[in-house]
Amino acid sequence: MLCYQCEQTRRAVPTLGCVGPTGTCGKEATTSDLQDILIYQLIGLAQYAVAARARDIVDVDLNDFILHGMFTTLTNVNFAAARFVTLIRDAADRRDAIRARLDGVALDGPAAFTPGETMDALLAQAPALRVDRDQPTVGPDATGLTVLILYGLKGTCAYAHHARVLGCRDPEVDAAILDHLARLATPSADLEDLLARALSVGEVNLKVMDLLDRANTGAFGAQTITEVRVQPRAGKALLVSGHDLHDLKTILEQTRDQGINVYTHGELLPAHAYPKLKGYPHLAGNYGGAWQDQQREFATFPGAIVLTSNCLIEPDRSYRQRLFTTGPTGWPGVRHIADGNYAPAIQAAKALPGFRETEGDQTITVGFGHHTVIGLAETVVAAVKAGAVRRFFVIGGCDGAKPGRNYYTELADRTPADTVILTVGCAKYRFNKQDHGQVGGIPRLLDMGQCNDAHSAIKVAGVLADAFGCGVNDLPLSLMISWFEQKATAVLLSLLAAGVKGIHLGPSLPVYLTPTLLQVLVDRFDLKVNGTPEDDLARALAS
Repeated sequence: MLCYQCEQTRRAVPTLGCVGPTGTCGKEATTSDLQDILIYQLIGLAQYAVAARARDIVDVDLNDFILHGMFTTLTNVNFAAARFVTLIRDAADRRDAIRARLDGVALDGPAAFTPGETMDALLAQAPALRVDRDQPTVGPDATGLTVLILYGLKGTCAYAHHARVLGCRDPEVDAAILDHLARLATPSADLEDLLARALSVGEVNLKVMDLLDRANTGAFGAQTITEVRVQPRAGKALLVSGHDLHDLKTILEQTRDQGINVYTHGELLPAHAYPKLKGYPHLAGNYGGAWQDQQREFATFPGAIVLTSNCLIEPDRSYRQRLFTTGPTGWPGVRHIADGNYAPAIQAAKALPGFRETEGDQTITVGFGHHTVIGLAETVVAAVKAGAVRRFFVIGGCDGAKPGRNYYTELADRTPADTVILTVGCAKYRFNKQDHGQVGGIPRLLDMGQCNDAHSAIKVAGVLADAFGCGVNDLPLSLMISWFEQKATAVLLSLLAAGVKGIHLGPSLPVYLTPTLLQVLVDRFDLKVNGTPEDDLARALAS
């Protein structure tokens, strides 16, 4: 195996990336190799889908399969080798079916790939299909940009999948994703072209995040300011983790009047801000923090647990038998709910003790999506013009367990009292239970939602820029972004595509960004590598 798609990848010179029997995330080499095969097939499927569209043949089910398949290969999503064997067989059948619809048109490259019949045969094919397979001919810089495109597409497909399960799709987005994926079939050494394609992926992801925002708002209402309990109530308990609001809604419906309190975890905290979700009286609060703490937090949770969409790590034996996966997630030996019927998890919650007593009444505030913050725009602008607010800091993104994440806690703690913190993603758990007070008539900490709600931050920045008659890069705004996996990669590309400059990215940079590529990003986008919280804060306040 070779995997370097996430921030926690091994960085031992000369081999950058996770190699050997397992990756840092716990993914076994067999699973990683099967994922490489599936990605290669999905590129081939995209080749045929693009050819079919040229003949006005649009296979929506094939598009959905590609989005789902890409999602399964993200970091901390699916670790079950058997599921990937099934997906590989399904991909081959779908390729044959669409090829037949094209009167047997034969495309080359990934489109012509035939997977081996046995596991040994599949694994023998995998080394030739690694993400760095073309490096001997195109070089490390072109390889780095190519994988940046691929990983950005993975994140974009994941967000599009979230929108799709809520019934929202955009034919232009589908066509753009397929086109970008199909173009990966042909190796390129043209750095300018590859960089342009990477930014184009960012533009597509902007559209996808907007689509997902409209899907969430259409299904659940616009976010409103909400106090969320972070201490449990007495009673039977079911914990829902991951990202998928649709899955949470389904679980809330199926647990209605069942005597079970439902709690959110991780990136589902913002669910409490949506009117049609917080309207369920048994949505009892948020339990725990970010995904990387789940082994400790799940072990102490006295009920059933459902892991939706992503951010799964190896389940401890103490809770493995009461954990359920759904959607693209999976772990060998963990029960998977594929049909949307959560009866097994509900039965488990009823059989488990739940919380014996109600604890305290501590809350945190959520609900500062773009509808809310734009509604406060006059107050915000007035506070800036009056000198009450000096600067805005976007401190957010994907969190992780690797040392160095305390940078964001220290940064938030050190921001002056006349500044405002906007946060998205699970990095908020580094500082969201601390009291940051108020400034200029608004809270100093504004939780805008999930990682995809970076779209909200971009919208708000645009509104503020219009109000001040300047460009976004002229605002008193600093972006201190924590990246971890491929959704964050897609968001970064979206920010760059939107023309945002001066982003601080950390705690460490992707290993596939060669020194040459890093310099390009520094020169063109003023990308900054994290220093110390003190130094970075001082530079931001002085700008």
